Amino acid sequence: MQRLISAIAVLSTGLLLASGAMAGEKKYSEGASDTEIKLGQTMPYSGPLSLHGIQGRTELAYFRMLNEEKGGINGRKINLISLDDAFSPPKTVEQTRRLVENDGVLALFGSSGTAAQSAVQKYLNGKGIPQLLVSTGANKWNQPATFKWSTPAFHLYGTEGEILAKYLLSIRPNAKIAILMQNDDFGRDYVTGFRKGLGDKAATMIVKEVTYELTDPTLDSPIAQLKSSGADTFFNVSLGKASSQAFKKAYELDWKPLQLVVSPSIGRQFLEAAGLETVTGIVAATPYKQVSSPRWAKDPDVIAYQAFMKKYLPNEDPTNEIGFSVYSFAYIMGKIIEACGDNLTRENLLYQATHLNNVPAPSLLPGTTYNTSPDNYVPFKRLLVQQFDGHDWVPVTAVTVD
Repeated sequence: MQRLISAIAVLSTGLLLASGAMAGEKKYSEGASDTEIKLGQTMPYSGPLSLHGIQGRTELAYFRMLNEEKGGINGRKINLISLDDAFSPPKTVEQTRRLVENDGVLALFGSSGTAAQSAVQKYLNGKGIPQLLVSTGANKWNQPATFKWSTPAFHLYGTEGEILAKYLLSIRPNAKIAILMQNDDFGRDYVTGFRKGLGDKAATMIVKEVTYELTDPTLDSPIAQLKSSGADTFFNVSLGKASSQAFKKAYELDWKPLQLVVSPSIGRQFLEAAGLETVTGIVAATPYKQVSSPRWAKDPDVIAYQAFMKKYLPNEDPTNEIGFSVYSFAYIMGKIIEACGDNLTRENLLYQATHLNNVPAPSLLPGTTYNTSPDNYVPFKRLLVQQFDGHDWVPVTAVTVD
């Protein structure tokens, strides 16, 4: 892990002084002590998005590594309590209450799912419990004035949608667009951003829009409807198994539009489930290195991640892109805690999380860093547009939005 980016020490010292903690003074909120820092999270270990359970397993392993190899953070062991919510909001509420009221966690970290986390956002903010690095890019995670205790782990879905639209306008300004949208905040935020990027042209360029439910058994009918629209461009806003189904069905129907795909669904496991021949030519925008790409095979952070997986998660797929991205979430959470020093109050934890300044992370592309402020929690707005050539992702252009 020594090869991981380590230029955070100066930043940590600066943030500690900025937060007002005095040298030698120890301050704790519930969940923190001289020996332990207790964090909580909910994950879809079961249910329709169980593929994303690797998120929790990776983050648990990361903190286990810190505990075993470095004695934790600032001499305190990290105790991450990760509970299954089956991607069900009522279950999320139940498990989150358990973490707060029974387990007494200092903060929630990295919990997954837009609908699931929306169900507990008011509860956590009402109690002043940090809901940090939420693993969803819904636009609602950047509302400091309303929900100051909730911060996102990555760019917003709307930002990505806007970037894909701007790229499309640059290469195909008269495109006829068909949209497949997951019928929830995840889908709506992507499409809202996409429409924003198209501007006044959205009304004429979008010729068909079809929604689907996460619980739908197949996407045969929606894809057939989209193909019949005559569209030459397909904005595929689907997730997990549904993405693989959409790729495969479009290929079976011999529908070959320019396909723009949302970044949570471009992991190698989703592409291979559909067949690499079905996804050749798809376009996506991402801030992350692809751990499965030969282009990054000699990257020090990729090498370190693969060594970490081999030691701590030997039964997981080391090329799973989800695992690599959330490895960075855990890394950043560790740096936030490190910056707190001995002032481990919930207020200071939020302060450090919302004052990140050019902080690199292992899975981020070169030139992309974490930057947050009290009035803007979005950590980055620069994404790289790439195209899959059937074997690897080929960079096209970097796009930044305001």
